[in-house]
Amino acid sequence: MDRALNSDPVITADTEGRFQRWRNWIGFWLLGLCNNFAYVVMLSAAHDILQKQESQNTTTPTPAPNVTNIEIRSSSNSSRYDCNPVSTAAVLLADILPTLIIKFTAPFYIHKVPYGFRVLVCFLTAVVSFLMVSFSSTILMSITGVIFASISSGLGELSFLSLSVFFSRDVLSGWGSGTGAAGVAGAFLYSAFTQAGLTPQVTLWIMLVVPVILAVSYFFLLVFPPSFPQWRRHEVGHGPFRTANSQERRPLIEEETDTDEDSEPTREEQEDKHAGPLTFTDQLHIIKGLLKFIFPLSVVYFAEYFINQGLLELLYFPDSSLSHAEQYRWYQTLYQIGVFFSRTSLVCFKIRKIFLMSLLQCVNAVLLVFAVYYQFLHYPWVVFIIVLYEGLLGGAAYVNTFYFIREETAEREREFAMAAASVGDSLGIALSAAASFPVHHYFCSL
Repeated sequence: MDRALNSDPVITADTEGRFQRWRNWIGFWLLGLCNNFAYVVMLSAAHDILQKQESQNTTTPTPAPNVTNIEIRSSSNSSRYDCNPVSTAAVLLADILPTLIIKFTAPFYIHKVPYGFRVLVCFLTAVVSFLMVSFSSTILMSITGVIFASISSGLGELSFLSLSVFFSRDVLSGWGSGTGAAGVAGAFLYSAFTQAGLTPQVTLWIMLVVPVILAVSYFFLLVFPPSFPQWRRHEVGHGPFRTANSQERRPLIEEETDTDEDSEPTREEQEDKHAGPLTFTDQLHIIKGLLKFIFPLSVVYFAEYFINQGLLELLYFPDSSLSHAEQYRWYQTLYQIGVFFSRTSLVCFKIRKIFLMSLLQCVNAVLLVFAVYYQFLHYPWVVFIIVLYEGLLGGAAYVNTFYFIREETAEREREFAMAAASVGDSLGIALSAAASFPVHHYFCSL
């Protein structure tokens, strides 16, 4: 009888622990899904946003019923491509620049803003973005709405990656899978709703449910540690919890010591040495150590977004049953499917050589540049396959980068390192947007 009484609490505690881990994994999955959703939808809607403003601002007379918008635009310029006057990279630039600014600066001060307030800002800016774009009557208003989506996504990604260090390491795979699912859900649902006959405006109204899910997932689904700084300041550098193998990780900060080489510091001395919040000098040293992760990640994202926003709009196949807008949407959808599968792959295997993936992604970019110029591809399904493969490389690079950053940094540095390294993908995306403008202008002037 006593034995049964003693065993019940153990079973209950173990069951409760597994339940909490699953709740946190699902919570981070939903956070990843909702955080990236608006960002993906804005990129999927880029072609429609620009085409809508073009149709409203054009002085071209109303065409006969048998004349398409594509024929109007083709006759209004001498380009051999079906081009919007403004590249979809304009939407990408508005979608990434605020994120880039946040990621460059926020790691140095964001710990002064409690996590709860950050999530509320993410929620409100996401709602504003959907409303502004849906009611937009000018390109400026559309771009402003996209900027709000960027603020929500950038602040959310930086905050949730830092937040993951307060939980068990498996939540990182949940986050990665959720961000990948955001791509599939955002691009697919936007494509499906609009192709089913709903206007882009109504589609964006329906998607207002997504920020609500984000807030519910954070405030009601996650099981936070007792000491978690929900509504108070948090000094980065104070480890959120002590793990059994925390002393085995090599700090990114290399510090000079005057101790005798033969003397072995005690565990207490090691902990005292790294106690207290990180200084600005410490943070710069950490960033220097992170460059081996940030640079390859930036290259991967530069190549893939140069493809997505600089080239895919120009890969139009008139003989296909899909219109230009439909082809563009499904390019984005297939890319996001590849991202989803590769970001979910972390639960099965890990890839340490991020630089190899960046090289392969550059090969994809060069191949499609030649395909646009020489027009040797005659069927959209060939591009579908390439874009799917492109997504696989990009997603794998992202999730493996942050997995190895978490594994290879000391506990004291981990929260700051996860936030600081998030600038890698955004930097590559911003540079690709800048490069896409002259490329778009060159090809459209041919």
